[in-house]
Amino acid sequence: MFSVYRSRAEMDHRENNDRRLLLWFFAVATTVKLLLIPSYRSTDFEVHRNWLAITNSLPLTKWYFDETSQWTLDYPPFFAYFERFLSIFARLIDPRIVDLQSGLDYSSESVIYFQRISVIVSDLCLLYGVYRLTRKLEPMKRNLICALVIWSPGLLIVDHIHFQYNGFLLGWLLLSISFLQEGRDLLSGFLFAVLLCFKHLFAVAAPVYFVYLLRHYCWSGFVTGFRRLVTIGAVVVAVFAAAYGPFIYHGQIQQVISRMFPFGRGLCHAYWAPNFWVFYIILDKGLAFLLRKLGFEIQIPSASFTGGLVGDSSPFAVLPQITPLTTFAMVLLAISPCLIKAWKKPHPGHVARWIAYAYTCGFLFGWHVHEKASLHFTIPLAIVAVQSLEDAKHYFLVSIVSCYSLFPLLYEPQEYPIKVLLLLLHSMVMWLGFVAQYTNNNKAQKDNGESKSKFRIGCFEKSYLMGLVIVEIVSQFLHPYLLGDKFPFLPLMLISTYCTIGTMYSWIWQLRKILT
Repeated sequence: MFSVYRSRAEMDHRENNDRRLLLWFFAVATTVKLLLIPSYRSTDFEVHRNWLAITNSLPLTKWYFDETSQWTLDYPPFFAYFERFLSIFARLIDPRIVDLQSGLDYSSESVIYFQRISVIVSDLCLLYGVYRLTRKLEPMKRNLICALVIWSPGLLIVDHIHFQYNGFLLGWLLLSISFLQEGRDLLSGFLFAVLLCFKHLFAVAAPVYFVYLLRHYCWSGFVTGFRRLVTIGAVVVAVFAAAYGPFIYHGQIQQVISRMFPFGRGLCHAYWAPNFWVFYIILDKGLAFLLRKLGFEIQIPSASFTGGLVGDSSPFAVLPQITPLTTFAMVLLAISPCLIKAWKKPHPGHVARWIAYAYTCGFLFGWHVHEKASLHFTIPLAIVAVQSLEDAKHYFLVSIVSCYSLFPLLYEPQEYPIKVLLLLLHSMVMWLGFVAQYTNNNKAQKDNGESKSKFRIGCFEKSYLMGLVIVEIVSQFLHPYLLGDKFPFLPLMLISTYCTIGTMYSWIWQLRKILT
């Protein structure tokens, strides 16, 4: 009896220590986020301020019709409800924040501090997601995942400098994954449905969820399976009804869908995400240039590949036109090996890997992909990174590539030391963490002082990272010095192209891992 009480007390003590350490990770990250409040803000800052004004000043029936600002509401209803909730507090702090007319481009200290702090507070969702995912892991793995996710430089750059709420949304994703890993499939499906009603771009992983839940949860005999299928179907329908029901009732669902899926935007975002389409566009431009030199009449397209607002779809001079349907088919085709694996062997321990792979496919082959979407696969890959030495080596490279691809988001000189320092610190944390995790703990070797780590990056990874340093030196220092204002697009094209090589390598590596 005494031993039972003692073991229970030890477990409680361990859990309390785990929580304190996790809170320490979060406190350090929060301190850095508070220091970043005065930093550069992108147009996304005004986008979200305008959404606060829309949801506070107008009735629900006008939310998806308002065009007072060019930054119209284009997220699913749950995020609109979230903005409505935040607007209640915003109005108490400064009524002009939520004023639809006078609030346009409002940039007082009140709105800056309110919106920045709202992102910091919403990161509590990420904190809880990490806690649930790691609470049953051994201390070394748990601490490493906490450091990789909570101290993610990508999240700091995108959410707390550039400005978005990715940490909040990724927290929902991690919660869903944690319940999948525990075998609580129904609750996981519910949380993923909620996430889709917050941000529809997470739907890239929906095929993985569908196949896995159908095979793992519903494939249990005819009666039980049918009952479970009806149950999980009813849960998903209830979530979507709560989100879209009011708009269906008012006959506005078509307007909501058209705002959420503005396919008139270009194939690529304003900052080129390092994906497959970078190669395709460069090849088209190269062929057009060569053919014009050879005397062929090749018309130069007038529309942009990188329209951030709705406009003409991306035209090509030589290669076949790419439509949203083409990209959808390519994403689905790329995900299919993962779906086959999830159907044949629906193991809960593999879901994080499959979900990360699905988001990698969406990032590489999707339509109008934002460079910020790399967070959708790098954060789940942090969970996978502690599973094996190979996974750790892969994550070390892809995490650096993902973070570096975000550098063009912060183009002002005063932010340059910040983003470089964040990447260097993240690289050091990863290196030290993986070295510690994969150090040989053989007692005899320890006594002889010969304890060595198995974590070493290979020749390809070393060469690629050295090339990344060269790309940064050329784009940041040599290009302005040698060419001045000529060819201003070259640095961005060079960074995007080089990071695309790293992203493609990651996709192939993940695919090989899934197939083996």
